[in-house]
Amino acid sequence: MGYVTSTAARPPGKMSRRGSGPTLYDFRRPIKLSREHVRSLQICFETYARSCGNLLTTRLRVVSSVTLASIEQLNYDEYVSALENPTVIAMVTIDPLPGTVLMEMASSAAMTAIDHMLGGPGGAQPERPLTEVEMPLLRGLLERMLGELRYGFETLVDISPKLREIEYNAQFLRAHQPSDAVVIASFDVKIGTEECVASICLPYNTILPVLEKQEQIELTAQERMVRDSSQRNLTAGLSAAPIDVAVRFQPIRMRTDDIVDLRPGDVVPLSHPTSLPLDVTVNETVFAHAVPGNQGARLACLIVPTPAEAPSKEVGRR
Repeated sequence: MGYVTSTAARPPGKMSRRGSGPTLYDFRRPIKLSREHVRSLQICFETYARSCGNLLTTRLRVVSSVTLASIEQLNYDEYVSALENPTVIAMVTIDPLPGTVLMEMASSAAMTAIDHMLGGPGGAQPERPLTEVEMPLLRGLLERMLGELRYGFETLVDISPKLREIEYNAQFLRAHQPSDAVVIASFDVKIGTEECVASICLPYNTILPVLEKQEQIELTAQERMVRDSSQRNLTAGLSAAPIDVAVRFQPIRMRTDDIVDLRPGDVVPLSHPTSLPLDVTVNETVFAHAVPGNQGARLACLIVPTPAEAPSKEVGRR
């Protein structure tokens, strides 16, 4: 595990107003969004945010703004666990792309928007389910916002967003598998005096093919120099990083009471054939094979070619 500095490390739904700082980075699950991918999405979502802010100002007749706060990649369960409960979650299809997109907005912001549409002053709103009169108003507003999403993405892909359902509890959603990768765009939304954080959840496998088609971006000489220098520095740093390597015999099975009765001096027979090389592993991954030996007074091993699959099976049957 390590730390990297992020300019947008706030989880959706529970974002703080503090400045940026170091965020936890899991090297076992590297971020797959490249700089070019993030740049393309940033252009689309910033265009959407500007047009959506204008839409809210015109439709609600109150000064409103929508600003892109961050773009990040998470697992679906991480996104859901960060959402407030209750909240307004719209399930959306974006034909011709597959998958389900989620558009989330705080319940207080949705109630404030409805209050303005009905001629109210906004302000503090009660937390309650929407009535039969309020629900069509909210659906109409969300459908207008989806139209702005189509406008924002038209330089990337031509989509036709369609609103399917509206949910209030993120835990009841079954739009994706918990471990599925998703791209989260978070927005700072202001409707009159009401401020909240909204988000759009895109399935990673849905947007990745589109982004890969847009990767043919011409880089300047300076950008290419910076990229090549960063790659060399990263390669040099990783080459010098120490890692734990193990040379292992084939495992054996023992009963629990036999393990408990083990004493110093006991001999445990191994089932590893003498003609079969040992596995050389890093983090439980076999990457080479070796035979045991010594170098002077120290134990050592000699790396040998990986045995063919068929001969290995024959040795194991002997």
